[in-house]
Amino acid sequence: MSIITLNTRSLPDSAVTTAKIAADAVTDAKIADDVIGTEHLTAGEVDATALATNAVTTAKIADSAVTAAKTSGVTSDMFRNIMINGDMSLAQRGTSVSSISSGTAYDTVDRFSRNIGSGGTWTISQSTDVPTGQGFAKSLKMDCTTANGSLSSNSEFVLRQNVEGQNLQYLKKGTSSAESTTLSFWVKSNKTGTYICELVDNDNSRQISQSYTISSADTWEKKEITFAGDTTGAFGNDNGSSLTVTWWLVAGSDFTSGTLSTTWTSSTNANRAVGQVNLADSTSNEWYITGVQFEVGTSASDFEFLPVDINGFRCCRYYQQVGLDMYQYRYMPSTAQNWSGGAHLGTAAINFPMRANPTTITSGSWTGAGHSATDNNCTPGSLTSIGGGFNTIHRFSWTANQNSSALGKGVQFYTNGDTPDLAFDAEL
Repeated sequence: MSIITLNTRSLPDSAVTTAKIAADAVTDAKIADDVIGTEHLTAGEVDATALATNAVTTAKIADSAVTAAKTSGVTSDMFRNIMINGDMSLAQRGTSVSSISSGTAYDTVDRFSRNIGSGGTWTISQSTDVPTGQGFAKSLKMDCTTANGSLSSNSEFVLRQNVEGQNLQYLKKGTSSAESTTLSFWVKSNKTGTYICELVDNDNSRQISQSYTISSADTWEKKEITFAGDTTGAFGNDNGSSLTVTWWLVAGSDFTSGTLSTTWTSSTNANRAVGQVNLADSTSNEWYITGVQFEVGTSASDFEFLPVDINGFRCCRYYQQVGLDMYQYRYMPSTAQNWSGGAHLGTAAINFPMRANPTTITSGSWTGAGHSATDNNCTPGSLTSIGGGFNTIHRFSWTANQNSSALGKGVQFYTNGDTPDLAFDAEL
């Protein structure tokens, strides 16, 4: 039997048909480079699984092809956390304050304030007790030092942070596209049970609350709480306090007698903290929090750790301390007149632009003295902010009194000590 040898010359044109090619017989080695064009691709056949990671580059996206609909809810990766100082790392006012039983104030860690009324007595401090392996160095601790097991109807103890309206515009509150938000944080307490978190729209008197549970005593737990977007009432686009994020720790019947407002509604005290445990019922009670993040979306991302200098800059928009070395000298007249209540001017540079024109707060030692050791009856009075703007040299005044023994002599007025001597406060 003779063997017939076939070559390309032996095959008539069109002799090799699809039917003559075995399944899977054409491999990538048999396909010439650059021969498969767009006409060979079936419409809709290239899906996400066929695209290599990072394959779609900027150059492959047509101009104006990415629309607003495709970026809804997307913010810059940096500053996705609406909260400031959520890792509790900065405490310009000091690391601890004790015997707190009433009033509203910023006490220790920056940007977090409290309000207490008939809700026990507390020590509030910056703590080094933190969840293991999460990157946090500090937490905020609430320690009950005088218990209140029988709450008054108006008893309350809340921790909160206020947010400027102009920093909330991308939430699109008051529109049909209002964004959902998620609040996440690490929390620890010896007292298990139900706790309440609340958002308050200060511009439109609206609120929404959600509960969370501390399940295990003395154990750090991460909580994630999602709040629906509010289609009613826009936030003011200004530097005022539009939103308050609140953690309830103590709530009397004025705040727990209704039905918890888990959807946005007009503010009503009775619906704000229904189910809240009484953290003030024992002097053994402690409550810690750190890693606070508030962001767009229905799920929590990893905590956003900012560089230390950026975190400091953001905090100083609301409060900053200035180390001040000041010396003033005035020569007293020799006639029979006393220097009393004279207003004198000083200046201090604001390190970072502030939210608004600040109030001026003294700390440290402010000293008045005569020109000689025997003439030391100069008494510094109160400081008063007299303007200069929120981002420039800030001017302030003080008063001082000198007795008649200083007649014809000089008077000194100066700062003393190495602690910060002047603070500027523009808190919400």
